Amino acid sequence: MSRRHKNEHHEEHADESWLIPYADLLTLLLALFIVLYAMNSVDSKKFEDMSKAFNSALDSGVGVLENTSVITTGEEMDRNNKTKPKPEDATTDAKRNELMKKEQQALEDLKKQIDKYIQANGLTNQLDTKLNQSQLMITISDNALFPSGSSKVKPDARILAKAIANMLTSYSDYEIVVSGHTDNEPISNSDFQSNWDLSSSRAIRFMDVLLLNENLNPKLFSAIGYGEYRPVDSNDTVLGRSKNRRVEVSIIRKFLDVTKAQEMPATPKA
Repeated sequence: MSRRHKNEHHEEHADESWLIPYADLLTLLLALFIVLYAMNSVDSKKFEDMSKAFNSALDSGVGVLENTSVITTGEEMDRNNKTKPKPEDATTDAKRNELMKKEQQALEDLKKQIDKYIQANGLTNQLDTKLNQSQLMITISDNALFPSGSSKVKPDARILAKAIANMLTSYSDYEIVVSGHTDNEPISNSDFQSNWDLSSSRAIRFMDVLLLNENLNPKLFSAIGYGEYRPVDSNDTVLGRSKNRRVEVSIIRKFLDVTKAQEMPATPKA
């Protein structure tokens, strides 16, 4: 009877075999989060390798980390880190802004000097100055510089060129571009085959006079001929054609504000 009594009070144990794979899964998840926490920056290659390892361990058909939001977030973090301004970048920008302000003041002072010279010598109808976001431009009418159809600099124009050169000596580290322009009427003499020839020769001859000043650096000078192809007025009138025949001396800025330069209106066309 005692044996029967023991059987009646016997308790059956539940099947706990599921605990083994469950514990393995928890271990793998714990390892995953430890790795994620320890990583300073997310590397897609490392995630791919780790995904393959977990995939092999779990023997499933889909990678554990395949196409997860964690990888995408890591790539976004990398992009943000690359585009985020660094402290030294802010310092560089501040220095650049300061240099731009100093350059602006220097070019304004030069413009005032040239304008004063123009007024004092009664050249307001022949010379003009314009300061924009890319350069200080001195525009000189061809009538003030050359005989008609010629690139020989007039004696009075040589005096003007020397005066401009003297003012440029205080800005001797700036790039200077001398450009020649004509109207659209074909050249008709034996010295020049086209308006290209005439405009180029005039730019070079005027630059030659500027460079008689030994305090200017020839390496920073260049001469360009544009012919008739960059007019500032219509070629349909006598006045318009006279405005188009010109020489421009441009003092190029070292520090160009790209944003403002893009906002500048295009050169008017005939």
